Amino acid sequence: MNLSFSKVGQLLGGGSGIGELMDDLGNALAHAGPDMKMLGGGQPAQIPEINQIWQKRLTEICADESASQKMLTTYDPPKGNPEFISEFAKLLRETFGWEVDPENVCLTSGGQTAFFYLFNLLAGVMPDGSKRKILFPLVPEYIGYAAQGLDAEIFTSLKPIIEHTGPNEFKYHIDFDKLEVGPDIAAICVSRPTNPTGNVLSDAEIQRLSEITKAKGIPLIIDNAYGAPFPKIIFNEITPHWDKHVILTLSLSKLGLPGTRTGIVVGSPEIISAISSMTAIAGLANPSIGQQIALPLIKSGEILRISEEIIRPFYKEKSLVAQAAVREIFSDRFPWHMHRSEGALFLWLWFPGISISSAELYQRLKARQILVIPGHHFFFGCDDPNWQHRNECIRVSFAMQESIVRDGLTIIAEEVAKA
Repeated sequence: MNLSFSKVGQLLGGGSGIGELMDDLGNALAHAGPDMKMLGGGQPAQIPEINQIWQKRLTEICADESASQKMLTTYDPPKGNPEFISEFAKLLRETFGWEVDPENVCLTSGGQTAFFYLFNLLAGVMPDGSKRKILFPLVPEYIGYAAQGLDAEIFTSLKPIIEHTGPNEFKYHIDFDKLEVGPDIAAICVSRPTNPTGNVLSDAEIQRLSEITKAKGIPLIIDNAYGAPFPKIIFNEITPHWDKHVILTLSLSKLGLPGTRTGIVVGSPEIISAISSMTAIAGLANPSIGQQIALPLIKSGEILRISEEIIRPFYKEKSLVAQAAVREIFSDRFPWHMHRSEGALFLWLWFPGISISSAELYQRLKARQILVIPGHHFFFGCDDPNWQHRNECIRVSFAMQESIVRDGLTIIAEEVAKA
């Protein structure tokens, strides 16, 4: 067969960092033995109290014929389940005082899908032939964004300021002095907390970005997959932010429901209408299971309580334990730094001056049954080939059992020491 792919087909079908990650994770889960240490993905931890809530909800749904039918046998509108949307908008109004109505909310098949829609809706080739881009004011950023543009040059990004905040600890900051938002910028996008580093942009930084984008008449997109108000995997106090020019995305995944593929978008009615149209074209409707499981927790506000009282302290403790393990195991064996852990599920480790790239370190670790994520994937849109920092970092998940994390860090230390 003389098969050839279109330009779009080559972009989407030619491999990517996120594809490599998911292939490795999937193959490891399916075929690897008990010694494989899964420190690479964003799989949330198994939290017994949270799993009990899902088991209880599934039992309730199965006992209710109407609820079962809604979940399994009925299409929702492309925008999402009307009751879920209405209750979610009400939760945001009553909790934060935001002017959010059902017209400001829609569902997508996971947060990843939401960003594919948003990026290609706002940026790329415009009707007048000009090109517009998504600006990331702080890299490294989420690996899953990197290959989502139908135009290969849809993204641009800004190198961070690196502040050394303590012994072997550092933190990235937005370099506002170098932040330029020209007419070719369609939107600014940040994640809060940032995947992969666990960085949390301050209220002042978010407010400044919001003022910049509002003045330019463009959206500020905030990826809230790990943040407040839920699942609140965030270890310092911040204020959630939304305005009429802000697009806020949330997800049920890090609550403990990644398999339901339920993303939530809060934005202007024009954005919501467009995403709903894209959903109808690409997939008819969204999965119903996550919406039906979470609906009573949205109605009652229980979703906020479990995030604050169960999920947040669980991950904060895991972060502290993992950081202590890094300091103990790495000690002074080689140069290393760790990004200040302010949220999310990861430690971001920097090995300045290491003689091999993060990609080669990744391969060496995989050969020893340790899966991490090489750092270079997270610096997309940043074109400086001489900036070695982006080849000196890896992302390590601390969501697994403590013994697995320790064993993985021990082998990482051995391989870095040999490099």
